[in-house]
Parts: sequence; structure tokens; C-alpha cells
Amino acid sequence: MEAEIRNVASGYFEKPKRVRTVSHLPLKALYTPKDVEGFNYELDIADAGKFPYTRGIYPTMYRGRLWTRRVGWGYGTPKDTNQQLKFLLREGNTALTIFPDLELVEGIDPDHPLAKGEVGRVGVAYYSIEDMEEMMEGIPMDKVSMTLLGATCAAPVIFSLYLAVAKSRGIDFSKLRGTTANDPLHSYHCRSKEANPIDLALKTAVDVIEFSTRHVNLWNPISVNSYDMRDLGISAPQEVAFGLAMATAYVRGVLERGLEVDEFAPRLSFYCNAGTEIFEEVAKLRAMRRMWAKIMRYKFKARNEASLKFRFATHTSGSSLTQREPLNNIVRIAYQQLVAVLGGAQSANSCTFLEALSVPTELSQRLALRTQQVLAYETNVPNVVDPLGGSYYVEWLTDKIVEEVMALIQKIDGMTFIGAMKSGWLRKEIEKSAWKQRKDLDSGDRIKVGVNKYVTDEKLEMRLHKTDPGVEKVAVQRVKEFRAKRNNQKTTKALREMKEVAETFRDKWPDSPELMPAIIEAVRADATLGEMMGVMRQTFGFRYNY
Repeated sequence: MEAEIRNVASGYFEKPKRVRTVSHLPLKALYTPKDVEGFNYELDIADAGKFPYTRGIYPTMYRGRLWTRRVGWGYGTPKDTNQQLKFLLREGNTALTIFPDLELVEGIDPDHPLAKGEVGRVGVAYYSIEDMEEMMEGIPMDKVSMTLLGATCAAPVIFSLYLAVAKSRGIDFSKLRGTTANDPLHSYHCRSKEANPIDLALKTAVDVIEFSTRHVNLWNPISVNSYDMRDLGISAPQEVAFGLAMATAYVRGVLERGLEVDEFAPRLSFYCNAGTEIFEEVAKLRAMRRMWAKIMRYKFKARNEASLKFRFATHTSGSSLTQREPLNNIVRIAYQQLVAVLGGAQSANSCTFLEALSVPTELSQRLALRTQQVLAYETNVPNVVDPLGGSYYVEWLTDKIVEEVMALIQKIDGMTFIGAMKSGWLRKEIEKSAWKQRKDLDSGDRIKVGVNKYVTDEKLEMRLHKTDPGVEKVAVQRVKEFRAKRNNQKTTKALREMKEVAETFRDKWPDSPELMPAIIEAVRADATLGEMMGVMRQTFGFRYNY
């Protein structure tokens, strides 16, 4: 009892231990007008809807339209996922996000020896036009905004499967809305460098952007993914700098192909992390919006205002969620969703509180969606544009992050982003930052409630999602039966033609024809994802020595 009394006494006089942000930016106790002296409101902040869009890209923001509310799904067979997508639409999802099987984003079919034991465990196993048709059964593709995850060199094939099904339904590509999570440069660090060779990654991503610009003009052909890099352990300024530098690399690649910046830039989008440290995260998103507008206007000479607007989705931080006391994650996710809205996101994706324990259950998915719905309809937060704008602290912190980012971007510009990847500099920066964050937790300098302070042995008594061992067997059988019943002569011809285009794409880029049309025709000729990616591996070789 004495120990408990001592704890109460010390707690009464407790004060914050850490007087800096999670990214190690030092903080004062009080911010005043002196901290924002010299700020030029019109040039650096401005009203929402006006350059440089620090306060938001639309004049009325959520009064004009609420953000898109999503909980993603993808598990097991295409039929399983179809049922779950319909469940989410019934529960109030206003758009859909599909998580793919890991072997799919690596570009191999379920019967490949390397896929054994991994198929359908953390995403949906779909490898053919037949699988995509089953997954989209009963879902109006011309009315629902769809995000296709799979930000690797397999993204063009994943997108082509979707496009081929739309074509078979007689839906014009110009009516499709959604996003291809087409960012294989980030996947070099966040997933697999072997499956995402740097030069090929850049070229395939650019090809998706070019094809979409010409033929799927309402589609977002890329979602530059700083989210996953942040979850590796980088700081807020690094997330901004690396995300913007990646986007700049893609823009340069598309320009090399001969497109004008204002032809494609309005459809570029970003995928950002929404962490728990509210003010730093909001300031980060405001800084990213301001910096993108200035990059596009001054570096790339964009004239169309739509090209300057930083359109982004957020996802609550998966790495912040814990196995210990997982109900605490409900609170973390709620604060992180608040960050997304205060930061002006166009679309918000929710983790579920079971993220660190299992694939989501229907209960945890519904709760994640309800968290967004309570925020949208009960808090009154959406009714005022950028409500933290004008805060001495938030404006100072936004500017401080911009300052930190500028120093990083100057270093990257000296190497180019591709050079920073090939030299190993980027990987070292990620590792150093992740180690620093790990040390902060281990030392107790950064408190994680229920993990390194206020720890209990309480166990969660509820049903968790269990892996179905039969999914792999079904996927393997389906792909074998699909190959057996198709016209193999037609498929072989389409794959041969795809290879010819791929060889030209390899040898004559940036002056080569687009690769996407040949991939779509191979899909329509019943080639499987693994076969099409096999053509890519044969043509380009997935062995790069840097």
C-alpha cells in the first residue's frame, strides 16, 4: 500500500518528461506573436483555396464535401472479399480500398513455389480477370471510388485487371474513379527491393500515369506513399521530404515522356501517415501542402491551379498500435482521425484496434468506421476550415517543419532521389531515425501507455480473426483450372506481343510506346498476373547491382 501512496503523491506533481516533439523538434512552453513575426500571410499561408494552400485546397473544405471515409479490406478468396466490401458499403464506407495478397504484389501466382504458405493470409488472392470479376460482382464500378493497393512493379497489372473487367462490362474508362497505389520506389524500401528494381520501378509507375492521363482521366494514377516510410520509423520532416522528393522523381519521369506538367499533375495524389502527436502531425500536413504548391509552381512551372493542389489520403498509424492493452488503440485511432480532418485530408482510412493482433473482424471494422462517422457528424470539427490556423504554435511549427524539410531536400537534390536510393543514403537515414525512435521508447523518454508505463497483464477476451488454411488450396486450384479452360494459343500470342512491347519499352524509353495497352490485352486474353510479371522479369531482369 505504501508504494501505491507514493505513486499517487508523485503523480500529483508529475509534469511532462519530454519537451520536444516525437521528431525531436524542441518546444517552448508558450508561443506568442513574436514567434510568428515576419510571416507573410498572403505568401506563406493565405486563405483556404488560395496559393500556397497551407490552409486547404478548397475555399470551404468540408462544408463543400466531407472527406471520403474508408476502412480497407482484402482477405482470402475474391468471393470472401466481395462479401466484405458489400458489408462495408452497407455500414457507411463512402469508397472502397482493397488490400492484396503479398504474393500478388510480389508478382507471382499462388502455385509458384515461393508462394507456398503465404497465399491469402494478409490480403485477397486475385490473379486473373476471372478473380477480379468475382471480386467486383454486384459492385457498380462506374459509381464507387476504388483504391487498388499494391504499390510495386506489379501495379500496372493490378490496374489492368480492374480496367479489363470494366471494359467487359461496357464501362467507359473515363467514368472510372479511384486510385492506383502505384509507388514502387517506396516499395523498394518498404516491401522488397528485389521485386522493385529502381529503374524499372520508375518506368512502370510513369507508364501508369501516362496511360491514365490519356485514357482514365478521372482516375488518380499514383498515390505517393510516405505513409509506409513513416511507419518504418522516420520523422515528420523526413516523411514530408522523402514523399515530396519521390513525387518529384515521378514528375520528371513523366515529363521525359513528353507530357506537359498540367496534363497529368492535377491527378497526382499522396498517401500520408496520421500519427498521434496532434499538433506536429497537423503542421506536417499543412507544410506538405504549402511546399507541394511551391514546387509545382516554381520548379515545374505549372500554370493550372489544379496542378498545385496537394490532394492526399491519410491512414491512421499502424505502427503506433499495440498488442498490449489493444483497447487503448481505439483512443489512438480516434485522435489520429482527428489529425486527418484538422490537417485537411481528402480521404481518410482507418486501422482497426486489432491491427497488432489479427486481420480485422467485422466488429473492429465497424468500430473504425463509426469513429470517422462520429467525427464527421457529432463533433462539429468539419464546419470550420483549418480551425488551428492562426495559432501561434501551429503556424510556428508548420514553418519549422518547412525549414527542416528544405534542408533535407537540398541534400536530396544534390544526389537526385534516385541517386539517394542507389547510393544507400536513403536507407541509412531511415535506419538512423528508426533506431532513435526505438531508443526513445526503450529509455522511457517517450511514453507508450500500456507498453512502457501503466503496464498490466490484462488479456483481451474476444474472438480474433483466424487464418483459413483452405484459402491457398482454393487459390491454387482456381488458377490451375483457369489456365486449363482458356484458349492457350490466344494467351501465348498476347504474352508474346506484350514481351515485344516490353523490349521496346526497355530499349527505347522514354521514346517507346506505352506498356499498359499490351498488359490490358494480355489480361483480356486470360493471362495470369504471374505470367505477365514473368514477362517483365524476363525482359528487364530483376537483378540490379547497385
